[in-house]
Amino acid sequence: MSFLDCSCISHTQVQPLDIEERYEDISHQFLSRDSSQYTLQGPVSGDDITRLPADPAHYLLLSELGRGFNNLSQVNMARHIPTGKLLAIKQTNLDECTEEELLQLMNEVLLSRFFRQPNLLTSRLVFNSCCQLWILTPLMGYGSADALLRTYFPDGMSESLIAYLLYGVLKALEYLHKMGYVHRGVKASHILLSGEGHVFLSGLHSVYSMMREGKNVKVVFDMPHHTPAMLPWLSPELLRQDLHGYGVKSDIYSLGIVACELVSGRVPFQDMPPTQMLLQKLRGSHCCLLDVAPFPLSELGGLKVSRSGVDSGIGESVATGSMTHSATAPPTERPQSPAPKNHSATLHNLVQLCLQQQPDRRPSASSLLTHAFFKQVKRHTRETFLNLMYPAVPFSSPDDPPVSCPSASSCHPPSSPETTEAVWDFS
Repeated sequence: MSFLDCSCISHTQVQPLDIEERYEDISHQFLSRDSSQYTLQGPVSGDDITRLPADPAHYLLLSELGRGFNNLSQVNMARHIPTGKLLAIKQTNLDECTEEELLQLMNEVLLSRFFRQPNLLTSRLVFNSCCQLWILTPLMGYGSADALLRTYFPDGMSESLIAYLLYGVLKALEYLHKMGYVHRGVKASHILLSGEGHVFLSGLHSVYSMMREGKNVKVVFDMPHHTPAMLPWLSPELLRQDLHGYGVKSDIYSLGIVACELVSGRVPFQDMPPTQMLLQKLRGSHCCLLDVAPFPLSELGGLKVSRSGVDSGIGESVATGSMTHSATAPPTERPQSPAPKNHSATLHNLVQLCLQQQPDRRPSASSLLTHAFFKQVKRHTRETFLNLMYPAVPFSSPDDPPVSCPSASSCHPPSSPETTEAVWDFS
């Protein structure tokens, strides 16, 4: 049976699964508890995308937001023509997918049916047109955290914004881990932020079940089919591929790498060749925060190693690259760092806890939600949220002509004549 013959693709919406009923009660408990703690994390049912028609003729594709899934998927901002509603549409050419990639797509679609958590970006409407799989999701007005770093915060975000983003990610991870799943793809490009301030964790195609014969096991041994670009975020035990396996604490390590990424604007270990990176992680090399004064370069007094005293594992090239980057762009044209990089002790402690070499020494997602670093996460109003995001602004409907008005017979995604750097990374 081909992928197109599967009921999850041949119908407008994915058919209900028996497994969905098993998680109904626990999902309701998470939703009830979340609604009183994080006011900007709106309810899952806050949009009406599932009621939209499964007909490509009803949608006008606008600007390209990004590409992902081994460059097989193209994501466009789109407008529902009858209502004018803006949304995001991801198109994947199924003819170009391998069998393994088709299974990953099916996994993402099926999991979206029974995951009910305000911080997980699920597929709200799925249908096929010819050989194209269409997945419709709400439009993320601020894009990904990775895009925000590249565009507005090249030398890192403020601690308040970092806490805001990581708190939403931890809520999603807490839910996944309690449901018996490990994400295996936590990174800044999978952290999305809507124009209203809702934090979402995407990348469900990499999610893996830890249920075996109806029981939740502590470790699994499956190696995710990631590109080499994903290696910096993966935990040592996952990369080791030995008899000890890995568990949900692997996601906590990835969260620590993301914290370093959001702080500095650079990914630890990224400048290393894959083999050297693997050896560094297996030997127990840690990455930690560098307390650096912001630019201009003439005011930099040098780099101060983190208070934790642990070797950063990032290398001098990263710190030097930071100064070079800030010195090359004119002061009036480059975004400014939000504050002097004198990181708080609680942020240092959070990163150190997440990046423990031994998985059993890392705290759980539930424990990290009570960490002192997240005490600054309060009930944000619209005004306070905008203050956190300054100078970033959400993108809206472009004024230039749309990419195309798709027809039902088209089997290939439209392409823009001049594609700029993607503002929304879905890899």
